[in-house]
Amino acid sequence: MDRLRPFFPKSHGKPRVDDCHVLSGIIFVNRNGLRWRDAPREYGPHKTLYNRWKRWKRWSAMGIFIRMMAGLATGKAEPRTIMIDATYLKAHRTASSLRFKKGGPGRLIGRTKGGMNTKLHAVTDRNGRPLDFFMTADQISDYTGAAALLDGLPPAEWMLADRGYDADWFRKALEKKGIKSCIPGRKSRGRPVKYDKRKYKKHNRIEIMFGRLNDWRRVATRYDRCPTVFFSAICLAATVLFWLWVLSLAIPCLLPCRSSRKT
Repeated sequence: MDRLRPFFPKSHGKPRVDDCHVLSGIIFVNRNGLRWRDAPREYGPHKTLYNRWKRWKRWSAMGIFIRMMAGLATGKAEPRTIMIDATYLKAHRTASSLRFKKGGPGRLIGRTKGGMNTKLHAVTDRNGRPLDFFMTADQISDYTGAAALLDGLPPAEWMLADRGYDADWFRKALEKKGIKSCIPGRKSRGRPVKYDKRKYKKHNRIEIMFGRLNDWRRVATRYDRCPTVFFSAICLAATVLFWLWVLSLAIPCLLPCRSSRKT
């Protein structure tokens, strides 16, 4: 909590419920995919958890979890080699059941043969820890996500990507930033593209990152209609999984010591 406390807004007027207590309940609900009313009583009233998470001018709307992930990643990432990729997240029917306002970004949910999905574009460091996200509907091309994440790329030496990102404009844009591209060429190219196959083998770490994010039930299946709230759930999961460390060796010390001898 000492690392997370600087990202929480200051309390004005009446003191609010303990941030650690509420954050633990929010993590529990998002991790297990529960309804807010099904949250255990130990975390307090479920309305308090819901209001702090989702209501207007609350943590999701203020971008608390987005800044939390970006702030913890600053200075601790290893961006010498970065990776980019995208994945599909299944959207529940309740996520797109209401109309959205005209002129807005919409629900960011696309209809395909596989159903309703949301597409998540990500950039990670060489260890597969996320640095930046971008969310679109699932029919949007990988090039659109690459163009949106291009300006926020950290200074790096190599960029690893699959052949879905094989485009001349993307290679030239990386070259202008001083980043070497390790991207296999498409089969439709007339000439084969040379790339470092040994270095490209590390690209599977971003796939592992997506797999770990899918362990969170409210990330693997989108229940939230608001794209900002769903994006906050993704950033919260990434923060807990990749940018917070718990000393596992200290856990057995909290357990009572049992002995077979009678005293």
